[in-house]
Amino acid sequence: WLMMSVEGPLLAALIARMAEPKFNLAAHGVAFSFALLVEAPIIMIMSASTALVTDFRSYQKLRNFTAIINVIITLGMLVLIWPPFFYWLTEQVIALPHPVAERTHLGCILLIPWPAAIGFRRFYQGVLIRNNLTRRVAYGTTIRMASMAGTGFSLYFFADVPGIVVSTAAMSTGVVMEALATRVMVQGAITSLRNRPVSGSTPASPGYRFIWNFYYPLALTPILALGAQPLVTFFMGQSRAAIESLAVFPVIMSLVFIFRSMGISYMEVAIKFMGERFQGFRPLRNFAAILGGINIVLLVLIAYTPLSKAWFQIVSGLSPELSNFALTPTRLFAIMPGLTVLLSFQRAILVAARDTRPITYATALEIALIVLCLSISIFYFNMIGATAAVLSLVAGRLLANLYLIFPVRRNLKPRLNPVEDIPQSGLTKPLKS
Repeated sequence: WLMMSVEGPLLAALIARMAEPKFNLAAHGVAFSFALLVEAPIIMIMSASTALVTDFRSYQKLRNFTAIINVIITLGMLVLIWPPFFYWLTEQVIALPHPVAERTHLGCILLIPWPAAIGFRRFYQGVLIRNNLTRRVAYGTTIRMASMAGTGFSLYFFADVPGIVVSTAAMSTGVVMEALATRVMVQGAITSLRNRPVSGSTPASPGYRFIWNFYYPLALTPILALGAQPLVTFFMGQSRAAIESLAVFPVIMSLVFIFRSMGISYMEVAIKFMGERFQGFRPLRNFAAILGGINIVLLVLIAYTPLSKAWFQIVSGLSPELSNFALTPTRLFAIMPGLTVLLSFQRAILVAARDTRPITYATALEIALIVLCLSISIFYFNMIGATAAVLSLVAGRLLANLYLIFPVRRNLKPRLNPVEDIPQSGLTKPLKS
């Protein structure tokens, strides 16, 4: 995740140094939002794979389940790029200027392979994590970054194409190469699953009905969460300083993502090490607190010091005007890395407890508050779009964290404080162990 966080700043820096950077940066942000929305149903398949693939039979079932979702989301991407629908959505609904909409359409066409490649590699990454082969996940990401950077720099130096083509072609190339590399590296783990002996005490593999009931709340969660990206884009398009907001927002998100990346990756780690009886809860909790605190401090050091101008102007290539424009939203975002760690840890507890529905409810509340805050801040207070977007995203995440406290405590209580009935004369109440 940390290596992938370099992807956004690198591509934004290339676009910012090419012709018409404002339009192409805005188009890159919108196209990436659409791609994330289409891939949303498959994103959580890595968590499901980490939790459920315990033998070869469960591997086969979840692999087939993943393939079906991949077909569906690829068809969704093809529907999205159909010109009559696409331009109605971007120009009539979102109200993007035509130059931005035109470039966004080109970018979405180049991102057609993106959703299925993400689903393919996330499924196999879950198998690697389950089998303690996490280094291979990092090796795959190294291949992704090398492929992405190679494609991006080649197009930048040797092809006369718009910035949006450089970014989206590089993104698609990177994820496809990573998916293929991950499939090669997981073969040993698959062979081990196939050859693993089955004893009479081995639990039965989950059926498709169980997989569906377990997974659909997880699938709804990123659908709702990533649905916020086009919503934020829509509101920024209606706001004061709309083009500037659309241009700097992906750059801000890329910076913040660097510090959120470790929090995002923590979910699968916590699922893996929580244990059947949650014996790993306390060390995982303590590590999450340290991780969240460190990432907040590091982002604060950048956002509230001259390092911010160095990042936006020298690294990201923004003009001084856009760099100053991005400063306030970035400072308001400083708490987000800590909230991300907390959310990942809360979700991991619920996934390990096989209680996935509250995750969806929390995300629904988060999106509802984001929309409400955006509506009030932009249409009532006439705030600048990027600032309103950041405030709304932070408020929504805080609400999700607060809501999950209750189902997390409900699932932790019987596991951390087990009650055992002891059939002993004169004993009328169960004793806590």
